[in-house]
Amino acid sequence: MSVLPLILALVLAPLMKGIINRTKAIFAGRTGPPLLQSYYDIWKLLQKGAVYSHTTTWVFRAGPIVGLAATLVAATLIPFGNCNAAFFFTGDFVLFAYLLGVARFFTVSAALDTGSAFEGMGSSREVFFAALAEPALLLGLAAVAKESVGQSIAISLSEMHARISGELWASSSLVLVLVALALFVVFLAENSRIPVDDPTTHLELTMIHEVMVLDHSGPDLAFIFYGAALKLWLLGALLVGIIVPVTHIPVLDIVISLSCMAVLAVITGIVESTMARLRLVRIPQLLVGAITSAVLALVLEYS
Repeated sequence: MSVLPLILALVLAPLMKGIINRTKAIFAGRTGPPLLQSYYDIWKLLQKGAVYSHTTTWVFRAGPIVGLAATLVAATLIPFGNCNAAFFFTGDFVLFAYLLGVARFFTVSAALDTGSAFEGMGSSREVFFAALAEPALLLGLAAVAKESVGQSIAISLSEMHARISGELWASSSLVLVLVALALFVVFLAENSRIPVDDPTTHLELTMIHEVMVLDHSGPDLAFIFYGAALKLWLLGALLVGIIVPVTHIPVLDIVISLSCMAVLAVITGIVESTMARLRLVRIPQLLVGAITSAVLALVLEYS
């Protein structure tokens, strides 16, 4: 057990968003916001007061708190570098997926509690796309677990991560590439990034995640922003852990993993700078493609 992955996630999560925004600014020929802008925004919101509509109930107030709490618990299950997660046990990757689902459920519930048809539209889209992203995540992790331990798939994320080596990549590169592709699509979809969603849009007909949090303010909005940054880090760490073999040299593994997280943020910024957002009817096709990639990886494992 190690608390280092959890500490790195808590401290560095907002920095990934800063790297993405700076990359997009460079491609657009702008100076862009500071790398630490996300930290400034969260701190500023924490010092403000929250405004609540008389039509909302306790569900609206509980949404950001429970969502952040579930994401924080999920952060204790993710390994990083050569360090195991703070908590790990057999089948913890299923709990990880469900914790993200709990956070999403309360965010959607809070949006629906406002009684706004606009937020209801975003909530329905969020749930529909999540129903396609979750199978790709679970099937991809199941394929990695099967590859890591052979006959059994009863394994934890930490054990899975520790067994990703150069030898494993040499013998099962196709399986790992298929899983990495599936998880990269899940990474973009779950974090509301282009081509699935545009985190900066304010067009009513295209908003998905952002429309659900329009009525939140002050500390509640800070919790949502920090929870989103933490989710970005966790799914990124999960993807990097599968792509990067472990060298079992503690300092080197941490440095390589941190560098790969920065590279992943730059790649995300490049994707958002060079692609347009997909039409809503095309997004399910992208997610089904991710599911197909994960299923194919699993089938190759049993063939």
